[in-house]
Amino acid sequence: MHHYGKEKGARILVTLQCTECKERNYITEKNRRNDTARMELKKFCPRCRLHQLHRETK
Repeated sequence: MHHYGKEKGARILVTLQCTECKERNYITEKNRRNDTARMELKKFCPRCRLHQLHRETK
């Protein structure tokens, strides 16, 4: 069971935003020690109805 906000661990929650329509579609977690760069994944965007590149946002 995760207790987000309780401890300062290595894993953080990040939001993924579609690069085409700017819709924020996905929330995932990443390890801040191993992945310092912005996360980029090809995910399905329900607004565009296509697989688009999604980038990590604040």
